Amino acid sequence: MNITVNDDLLAYIDPLTPDEHAALERSILAEGCRDALVLWGDVLVDGHNRYGICSTHKIPFNTVQNTAFQTLDDVHLWMIDQHLGRRSVSDFQRGVLALRKKDILAGREQPAKTEAPASTTAPWEESATSAAAAPAAEPALTREALAKSARISNSTFTQIEKIQKSATPELVAAVKSGTISINTAATVASLPAEAQLAAAAGGKKELQQAARQVRAAKAVERTEPDSPEGIIARLKQTVAELTAENAALRAQLAEMMA
Repeated sequence: MNITVNDDLLAYIDPLTPDEHAALERSILAEGCRDALVLWGDVLVDGHNRYGICSTHKIPFNTVQNTAFQTLDDVHLWMIDQHLGRRSVSDFQRGVLALRKKDILAGREQPAKTEAPASTTAPWEESATSAAAAPAAEPALTREALAKSARISNSTFTQIEKIQKSATPELVAAVKSGTISINTAATVASLPAEAQLAAAAGGKKELQQAARQVRAAKAVERTEPDSPEGIIARLKQTVAELTAENAALRAQLAEMMA
């Protein structure tokens, strides 16, 4: 059986940690591959880690066709819903998945072009009834509905959206790893990229300090901008940014001398 691994689909799958992968491998070696891999034609949709392990150890596995898919977007939406249904997915990952769902549904407002899988013997091409079973285009979801589907609050969804739009990769890595909270990352994301990089280089304490300074500055902005409090807040923010930059330079120097 020919199975195709689509790189675009892999982007929708967060890689397992080494411990998680080792645990899955032990389970498959001991009990075999109990769950069938899901295919669209010859394209692998679900079971990438199981497929890799089974291929490495020559372990047999079963497959099942999902004949409801008509386009790659249908596959993406199905994968997103599958991941959102898992308890092990973090709130940040849930928000990112919900944003991907939002983009897909927004794109469906434009005329869609059907994408066929690589296989020329896909079951829906052989059956006149399979097309009727294909899912209809979903209506665009509201922000509230997207947050609810991801099982996160509206405010958390908004913060994750801000992080996705404005945060540097280093800041995103910090929140994905759990080094800082979503709230802190969203606050730091309002800083220029250079300040974000400097704070991220300083680690958890520098990121939290930068977030406190941003919140303090915003609180003062809601009063009188030229008041003594406002001037002090701006000075504190500048000091925080310079401190973070110094920490980053010290880290770079340490790496060069190592």
